[in-house]
Amino acid sequence: MTDASDSIVPVPPEEPPSRGEAPGALELLKVFRHRNYRLFFAGQLVSLMGTWITSVAQGWLVYRLSHSPFYLGLATFAGQVPVFFVASFGGMIADRVDRRRLLVLTQMLSMLESVALAVLTLLGVIQVWEIILLALFQGTVNAFDIPTRQAFTIDMVGREDLRFAISLNSMMFNLARILGPTVAGLIIAAAGEGVCFSIDAVSYAAVLVGLLLMVVPPHPRRVQGHPLQEIGEGFRYTASSPRLRNPLLLVAACAAFGVSFMSLMPAVARDVLHAGSEGLGLLMSSVGAGALIGAYALARVSDRWLMLTPAAAAACFGLAIILFAQSHWLMVSMALLLPAAFGQMLLGGSVNTIIQTLSVDRFRGRVISIYTISFMGMMPWGALLIGWTAARIGIAEAVTLGGAVCLLAAAAAYFTRDRGTRLPSPAE
Repeated sequence: MTDASDSIVPVPPEEPPSRGEAPGALELLKVFRHRNYRLFFAGQLVSLMGTWITSVAQGWLVYRLSHSPFYLGLATFAGQVPVFFVASFGGMIADRVDRRRLLVLTQMLSMLESVALAVLTLLGVIQVWEIILLALFQGTVNAFDIPTRQAFTIDMVGREDLRFAISLNSMMFNLARILGPTVAGLIIAAAGEGVCFSIDAVSYAAVLVGLLLMVVPPHPRRVQGHPLQEIGEGFRYTASSPRLRNPLLLVAACAAFGVSFMSLMPAVARDVLHAGSEGLGLLMSSVGAGALIGAYALARVSDRWLMLTPAAAAACFGLAIILFAQSHWLMVSMALLLPAAFGQMLLGGSVNTIIQTLSVDRFRGRVISIYTISFMGMMPWGALLIGWTAARIGIAEAVTLGGAVCLLAAAAAYFTRDRGTRLPSPAE
């Protein structure tokens, strides 16, 4: 394996042969021929159900205790800001160690966080600052888990099925996103938030069992440089190619100013739509449904158009959330969340596919960590900003402003795009 301290080689500009046509559904499902991926998919689907149940319950609990849009934004900020500062280290470590073992560790720590949240809530002693502190801990774990889990995909399926696995991962994520919030809304109304957190804690057992049953061939050892030097090389490698850099900048802009509107969803459900926790669950399920459609659309986009997809998806997302901000009816809001989530999913998924396809293997974890910073790492700053803005000018006005920024970013991405539309492959 080439030493990471060698000179940085940018993504090659040549255009190799491409299949060009969109894959069919049967071609997508062939990813399940890989035993490791079958174990991963089954475990993650159960675990993600618990994660989405907790996500809805945590936001509802914070708003119930504080009645403050700012604290909603602050809780989201605490849960995601470690990704901004720590994910580059997570990506560097993912390029060094056995990724499966690292994932076992991160999932165990996540389980412990859910247990603590459940116990404090069920005892009736939970406070907002404790929720924020536990969210900060979970965000730190995620800073190592997300780049490692994304980079682990190619270890399970190989390069040939990588794009299909990314699409299926997105479908799995959003299937849980549909079911989890609806279940969470019903459980909150019937039994309270503590039961939601308990279910999440138990759900981690499924992914841990799947990881422990996997058999992954060891990677050849590579010479390791100084950690900070390797992190810097990852940033220089990414910045050297507009085909990596420009989509990541677009994701960062939309995550900071657009995706952050999700942190206000409990306030929208309670104070704008007057829909209660059940309404919140329905709104979040609409987000999941739109994103699931977007994940399937991602699998159907041909290589010829993949490089143009991020700008189109960002424009769809920005316009949809502007319209969503004007709605005062639950059914209309649910309908508008479908194209919003569709655009968000297609944006994130297409950029993820582009960078994983273009990245050479020795930089894979670090490039994915930069994607994680651009997406999840920018969301907390946006959540804090939109919470502060909504408290001063109103929820609808804050969301509208964010959507307008997404439209401007989409236009900038389109007019500064690489004129070649076909997706190349990296020279290893």
